[in-house]
Amino acid sequence: MLIKNITLIDENYDVIKDTNILIEENTIIYIGKEIPKYYHGEVYDGKNKVASPGFFNTHCHVPMTLLRGYGEGLPLDRWLSEKIWPFEKLLTNEDCYYGSLLGIAEMIKSGVVSFNDMYFNLEGISKAVFESGIKANLSYGYADIEGRKDYFNGPAYKETKALNEYIESINSDRIKADVSIHAVYSSSEESVSKISEYCNSRGMNMHIHLSETELEVAECKKRFGLTPAEYFLNCGTFRSNTTAAHCVYLEGDDFSILKENNVSIAHCPSSNLKLGSGIAPLKTMMEHGINVTIGTDGAASNNNLNMLEEVNLAALLHKGTNKDPLFLNSKEMMKISSLNGAKAQGRFNSGVIKVGNRADIVIYDFDKPHMQPIHDVLANILYSAEANDICLSIIDGKIVYKDGVFTNIDIEKVYYNVNRIKNEKLKIINK
Repeated sequence: MLIKNITLIDENYDVIKDTNILIEENTIIYIGKEIPKYYHGEVYDGKNKVASPGFFNTHCHVPMTLLRGYGEGLPLDRWLSEKIWPFEKLLTNEDCYYGSLLGIAEMIKSGVVSFNDMYFNLEGISKAVFESGIKANLSYGYADIEGRKDYFNGPAYKETKALNEYIESINSDRIKADVSIHAVYSSSEESVSKISEYCNSRGMNMHIHLSETELEVAECKKRFGLTPAEYFLNCGTFRSNTTAAHCVYLEGDDFSILKENNVSIAHCPSSNLKLGSGIAPLKTMMEHGINVTIGTDGAASNNNLNMLEEVNLAALLHKGTNKDPLFLNSKEMMKISSLNGAKAQGRFNSGVIKVGNRADIVIYDFDKPHMQPIHDVLANILYSAEANDICLSIIDGKIVYKDGVFTNIDIEKVYYNVNRIKNEKLKIINK
């Protein structure tokens, strides 16, 4: 595929006008002013359009689209115990398949090319990922349930093993199997240590919630005399490539621990604000050189998976809280939401548009009233653009979304099924 005469955001987040991008299979093989004479394939006209690296949503619970708007107005502990967990107990692989397709469609439409997920029913989620064409790092969010503390005889290990076998069978690296420990408050020290050892021995990535609320930190100190970051460090969790979601209440040596152990932070501003958890100390994280990324969290606590909106909020929120309009300039914000996320996922051939990288490209239509005039292309994307301005999404060299149409998702069928599932579950819960 040839994308011609387009404005490009390059690997340094500089803007290159009137250039051409040539894609062969899943890889970018040429970028330049001249159109290769040997090419005679599909051509896409980039006039008045901008090619940008896709976003990486580094913390999500994608089937939770099924719970969008459910359990409003409760603090995190009650929200989980009274609403979320009872609903989730009823979910099947088929339910999570349709909930995932809905969330994936929402993410693709807002510029996401890959996401990290922590949930269960991985068979249904992985099927949705494979069919839709998106990339994902999937993990089963392990928690000790009803006193059971045996990871290797429970569903988390079983589903993770099955996911690895599925990935081998489809011979694709679009899907990666990660390991996940839900949080310090939902698992024992023995379980955390054993799971961390297993993850490290397999060379897999780890995905956790970390220091999301004041209560979580206070209870961890009461139980172990440690902050959650110190606790996971002692359990060996950070020996694996780890993504830690939230990190609202880091303190003291936590920042150095995360930096020294190459832990990536998934910053989820919408969820943290909506649940009243607080505002993560992003500036201090970045001053310590921590790899900061952006996540939406699940649609039950956001309530959407609009990554473009999440990136915009992160940029504005921290300029305001730090009273510094120069903090998080446009290039930094683009890097955080794309390249940093790819690094967190272990996708080192993604995250920027350059020759040799995977062709993960999102194209914006600038021929819109709110996108004109153009003084600063990056500023227009970060502060002016809407999801509807995305007219083409290419993931691994394949078109997955074009002019409002999903290539691989029957969105009307998805709408029907997620509403059917919602009604079935509420009927059971309200009996």
